[in-house]
Amino acid sequence: MTVNARNITDEEFFYGHKACPGCGGALVVRQVLKVLGPHAVSALPAGCMSAVGFNFPQLAFGNNAMITPFAATAAVLSGIRAGLAAQGTAPDDCTVVGFAGDGGTADIGLQALSGAIDRNDDVLYICYDNEAYMNTGIQKSGLTPFGASTTTTPAGAREHGCLTGKKSLFDIVAAHGIPYAATASVGYLSDFLKKVERARDVRGTRFIHVMAPCPVGWGFPSEDMVDVAKEIVDTGLWYLAEYKGPALSGVPGGAFRLNRNPRAFKPIEPYLRRQGRFRADDEADLAAIEAARDERWAYMRERWA
Repeated sequence: MTVNARNITDEEFFYGHKACPGCGGALVVRQVLKVLGPHAVSALPAGCMSAVGFNFPQLAFGNNAMITPFAATAAVLSGIRAGLAAQGTAPDDCTVVGFAGDGGTADIGLQALSGAIDRNDDVLYICYDNEAYMNTGIQKSGLTPFGASTTTTPAGAREHGCLTGKKSLFDIVAAHGIPYAATASVGYLSDFLKKVERARDVRGTRFIHVMAPCPVGWGFPSEDMVDVAKEIVDTGLWYLAEYKGPALSGVPGGAFRLNRNPRAFKPIEPYLRRQGRFRADDEADLAAIEAARDERWAYMRERWA
């Protein structure tokens, strides 16, 4: 049965946490665990969700959960799955799921993630992407977009924020031949929940990269979070896609699919200007952001659509 807003369970598995108002990452964890149910086992590295979810003596998780070393999320997931197998727990009885931010995934955690995919361990890895190291003070990560001001890429008279673009993490993961990978956004929650369901029912390593805006780090009112998460997709600065590996798709090298391929995008300037992190960007910066977007979409439409 497809999970949607009408039939999703009222039972909560992530509650009483200390996340900031409008936290996209908290919404990711809450909704994923509603899909996976009470028998899921969660692992989270030293990041926002572990900081707000494990406050002694209060644990915000209704199911089994643990904190991992920052770089070791995927490795710990592999160990949990091996331990459950040794106890005789079947994969269908329990989903082992990791929740890590963009820095903990695309930077310091990438080696462990690559190893888990290489072994094809039966785990689900969720990257909630708020485009910076928010837990430690809004420093640039490998998924911080061009032009965004962070504490390590501050905007000034000479430079207007981050000088590099986001790593193509989805492409990197897919290049491993992973059984299933997807991108999502909390602004399109139904799409996200469907992908969590699909990933739950696939065996082997699965990966979902979900956009989860941070009102504090991005500089917008907390009540706008879902709208911002929707707008980043509508402007084409983020995309909704899936990859099915050779075993699942029957296609050598696997198969990509765009879940949303609009004929036209909303203008990027209103989206960027509503966020404090892009306040210093000038017309040349906006043009560079738009050109990079168009180049990326030309690539995806040629190969995936």
